[in-house]
Amino acid sequence: MTQTLSHINASGEAHMVDVSEKDITVRIARAQAFVEMSSDTLELILSGKHHKGDVFATARIAGIMAAKKTPELIPLCHPLMLTKVEVDIEAEPDNNRVRITSLCKLSGKTGVEMEALTAASVAALTIYDMCKAVQKDMVISAVTLLEKQGGKSGHFVHNPE
Repeated sequence: MTQTLSHINASGEAHMVDVSEKDITVRIARAQAFVEMSSDTLELILSGKHHKGDVFATARIAGIMAAKKTPELIPLCHPLMLTKVEVDIEAEPDNNRVRITSLCKLSGKTGVEMEALTAASVAALTIYDMCKAVQKDMVISAVTLLEKQGGKSGHFVHNPE
């Protein structure tokens, strides 16, 4: 079976996919990102002594806002009526990193993968932005779609093997 790119028409031009004939289903997507940093930077965040305030709370809000703005950031994405956006941030001190997970949900005709990926990415970028004054060599990595449910393609779960 040959797969085709959905955002390219028969003439090879980019276009927005017509979803008007698709069924409305509950759609859920989960994504993740990591921000790797020094133990000193992570301790500064966790101790609450960062001069810019609560880094995780700010990143969480940024991720939620970004999910809602995805069609303004990513060309050809449909504007969606999101019913849930959740961004969780967990410190992993043993690995000198922070793990960000996002969940986006709606009842609609198109998936929410890009919104979940955008939420995780922008939350990671916000952590970087707030901490770059103390460490410029942080690394954002493993921006990954973890799971997607709903729609005709069914249920997908990322399997790293």
